[in-house]
Amino acid sequence: MPPVPGPVYFTDENTLGMGKLLRRSGRDDVLYPGHEELPEVPLGTLDLDWMPVIAEHDLVVLTRDRRIRTRPAELRAYWELGIRSVWLGAKQDLGPQDQLDLFLNYEARLQREMVKRGPGPWALALSASGLRPLSLKSF
Repeated sequence: MPPVPGPVYFTDENTLGMGKLLRRSGRDDVLYPGHEELPEVPLGTLDLDWMPVIAEHDLVVLTRDRRIRTRPAELRAYWELGIRSVWLGAKQDLGPQDQLDLFLNYEARLQREMVKRGPGPWALALSASGLRPLSLKSF
């Protein structure tokens, strides 16, 4: 019998509702701030404080935070920790159910892309038109 996979995704506080919807639907491959299986990341944890924990757990970040990969300190963390992230959405605001629908529509492609890209750092954008790479500037 193959081993049961552990958590794969981390939804930050910008996608907390989607993370909770995924868990309620029976998914055990997603964690979020305040989840009992991730006690080192309580609600309200700053990006720079959760990023090393997420890297240590080898999770892919699902976020709506556009600036997380461009602020100097967070960008440094991307490079130093090998952060892998997927920015969900488009110019319009997406609620948790819309985020979930978008994620589920492209999850198989996302998983193939995760395998192809391997260890981080890397960042992708996921919108109704699909997945596309996002650049990570050197710091």
